[in-house]
Amino acid sequence: MAAVSDLIYGVAMAAVAVNAATAVLETEDKHMDLVGAIVVGLAASLGGGSLRDVLLARPVFWLADVAYLVCCITSVAATFLLARRVRLPVGVFVIPDAVGLALFTVVGCQIAINAGVHWLAASLLGAITGVFGGVLRDVLVNEVPLVMRPGTLYATASWCGALALIAAHANGASEAISAAIGGALVLLVRLLAIRYRLRMPVFRTPQ
Repeated sequence: MAAVSDLIYGVAMAAVAVNAATAVLETEDKHMDLVGAIVVGLAASLGGGSLRDVLLARPVFWLADVAYLVCCITSVAATFLLARRVRLPVGVFVIPDAVGLALFTVVGCQIAINAGVHWLAASLLGAITGVFGGVLRDVLVNEVPLVMRPGTLYATASWCGALALIAAHANGASEAISAAIGGALVLLVRLLAIRYRLRMPVFRTPQ
């Protein structure tokens, strides 16, 4: 991960921890044991970045740096033990999931920019990094992926944030400012969509 700045490395580690914890929270009603929770947590927190790295033909991040694996497993175990002792509100995973989406979008987009790909491809890679881990998580727990549910503004929020990061970067903003702008927009759009039930048009055939 030598080509990744300290800032993006730190954000990526935070994203792994948050998504791993979110995966455990979503499996609360699935009655999984610790091993099952770890499998889901690994898929959720490492899946999007793995696909991004394969598409960019670069070393897969958690194979290049085992600290990501340690971070993920530690986060899963800690959240698993906490959830067994503290009764958590229904749907509590939605907020940390939005935070994880924002963090991973920023990381994926910045890594794609550093790899020198076209800005449109970089924005899509940011969205893929943000969304794909959640897709794997939902499939493993037998839920319809959030990105496929009507009106959630999930992938839309991620892509908007990625485009904002790229625009800020193109206008001379620093990496930190660009990341903050992109991440904040992802989080804002996602939380507004949850709060006010903002929806994208749904495909319907004429009656």
